[in-house]
Amino acid sequence: MKKSPYNKAVKWLSVAHFTTDTYSGFLNPIMPFIAAKIGISMGVAALLMSLSQLFSQLLQPIFGFFADNIAKRSFIFWGLVFATVFFPLTGVAHNVYTLGLFIILGSLGVSVFHPQGIGFVIRFTRKDFTKNMGLFLSLGSIGYSFGPLLSAAITQYLSLEKMPLLIIVGIVLALLMFVCVPKISDRDKIESSKKDIVAVFKTILTNKQVLILILISIMKALISSSCAILLPFLWKANGHDPMYIGMALFWFMFAGGIGSLVSPKVEEIVGTRKIIYISMLSMPVLMCIFVFFNAKFPILALIDFVLMAFVLMLATPITMVLAQKELPQYKSIIGGFLNGFCWGVVGVLLSGMGFMAQQFGILQMLFIAGFIPAFSAYFVKYLNIEEK
Repeated sequence: MKKSPYNKAVKWLSVAHFTTDTYSGFLNPIMPFIAAKIGISMGVAALLMSLSQLFSQLLQPIFGFFADNIAKRSFIFWGLVFATVFFPLTGVAHNVYTLGLFIILGSLGVSVFHPQGIGFVIRFTRKDFTKNMGLFLSLGSIGYSFGPLLSAAITQYLSLEKMPLLIIVGIVLALLMFVCVPKISDRDKIESSKKDIVAVFKTILTNKQVLILILISIMKALISSSCAILLPFLWKANGHDPMYIGMALFWFMFAGGIGSLVSPKVEEIVGTRKIIYISMLSMPVLMCIFVFFNAKFPILALIDFVLMAFVLMLATPITMVLAQKELPQYKSIIGGFLNGFCWGVVGVLLSGMGFMAQQFGILQMLFIAGFIPAFSAYFVKYLNIEEK
């Protein structure tokens, strides 16, 4: 029996997600070198990174609205093209204005790609929703973990000016994806909403089930982002070199990707609701272990750090599928909220958290943050979940 082209489509979408997030992970390790080359301060560089967070994450629900109504492949294609063209161009920016333009356009590509990519995974899936969503999300996380290593290696061994060579790879993959991901046929289209964007957002944000899932996503993003942003400062203060920090973050993000990948198998063993509880209630324990082991047993603390990411991401494909099943007419918008908006909100909040960490200590702030998901786990009992 001939396989459905939709089976191949999910795999190509996952490869495209890997590629998009690899390129979006370029900036963190090379931004200091770009800043030194064009003569901008760390404050200006930090502002540009904030713009990247704004344009790549917070706007995803808006692009998801248009993606659901257009229901064509244009968003995933052009999103991939923009990300793979403009992030490498940051290496050859000659002033703050061109650098800002390249960062914004590359970030917009990320924001455009994700909601429709997530929506198309559900559209092309006939069974094993969590498995396919796990594949898509895990390859994105794994790609994001490789991004810093790739950009740092090119900068160190070639030069920043050679970064645009990576554009060729991105364009080739975008064309392959456009060929291999089929168009949405009429029978597969869900009738687009005729309401305006305000009415659609109101429908989503007044849905109790979706709100709980958004809360869960924000809590997971809080732990992941606070660790990824604050811990490099702690490690640097402790005398660790950049390669140690880069490898630690690589394994953290890579383990998160593996957690998303094996999520369906774990769900079959423990059940849907329990895997969400495990993902959230384990955070205080794992964070406490890290905080108390960090000084005297750094290797054990690092292992615990990586394990934290694995457990944290176990529930990610599950929450995404639950939200999209709750409001199937808004697949891409839901993807924009859970995959982008939640992370963008946390990114904005972390500026305040960074100031508090400067005043009271990084480990102290992480210790407190570790308990927040456990308290919010109370609301999981209100989710309507049909166990497999």
